[in-house]
Amino acid sequence: MALRSSFAQQDPQFTHYMFNTLYYNPGFAGVEGITKLTAIHRSQWLGYSPTVGGGGAPTTQIISITAPVFKLNSGFGAYIVNDQLGPQNNLEAQASYAYHLGIKNSKLSIGVRAGMYSQTINFDQYRFIDPNDPLLGDKRGSLSQVRPDLALGVYWRKEKYYAGVSFNHLLKSTFDFGLSQRNSLQTHMYITGGYFYEVNFDLKFQLMTIIQTDFTKSTVNLGGIAYFKDTMWGGLSFRSSEAAILMLGYSLLKDKSLKIGYGLDYIIQDQAAKQPTSHELMLSYELPVNAGSGKKVVRTPRYRH
Repeated sequence: MALRSSFAQQDPQFTHYMFNTLYYNPGFAGVEGITKLTAIHRSQWLGYSPTVGGGGAPTTQIISITAPVFKLNSGFGAYIVNDQLGPQNNLEAQASYAYHLGIKNSKLSIGVRAGMYSQTINFDQYRFIDPNDPLLGDKRGSLSQVRPDLALGVYWRKEKYYAGVSFNHLLKSTFDFGLSQRNSLQTHMYITGGYFYEVNFDLKFQLMTIIQTDFTKSTVNLGGIAYFKDTMWGGLSFRSSEAAILMLGYSLLKDKSLKIGYGLDYIIQDQAAKQPTSHELMLSYELPVNAGSGKKVVRTPRYRH
């Protein structure tokens, strides 16, 4: 297997993108008006085994926090991502700041994110056509490089609507590992949007989408979730030309501050090159509201006001 100058996947994908907006858009930091911790583990193409080389199926973990800063009309967010792609591992540590503008009965948030992006390659897991290839040199074992990263985003939300657009990897940092060929982070654009509809006091629906593109290839996600008594939810989603997705979740504790979710992706295209299912677990916890903040918060599956 030859080492190439670009890799198949730069940014990980998440089934629970609607609960993981901070990862896609720094403008989301603090918008909900609560402090929330979120953790997600994704096992993609479970059981996949490469025909050559090593590394196994992709796995991804993310831990994030978002919190409002009421005195500054702003919000803070941070996350760590570990993305294992066979012989390549990507590690991110990013921090976001967003300024919130009140516009009539809506909120516009403008955010910036900065941090580090690390790539590690285990050259021993590659099977090279020519082990003496001069492009390979004496590369053996694992090598790592760390580069800066930058993103910008705008997020708008109203009582029943929300939308956002963001751009990440604006620095287009390059990883070369001492080779003549280079792998650069490509700028990605994310467009998110959604709508909440209340059928009655017990039943609510959320319609949502995310469009992601590196300006060469684009992916569209469309889906819907039904919430029953603000306690349990279930939904379906579709990722263009790849997968159909089932999502289930439940809220725990008396104030429903602890949420657990499960997502199942079923591959409907190119099954011969992948395994048919991907699995994702999500856990989130909303910290108790500080009575001195001057903000009254009612916990619901929609955005806080």
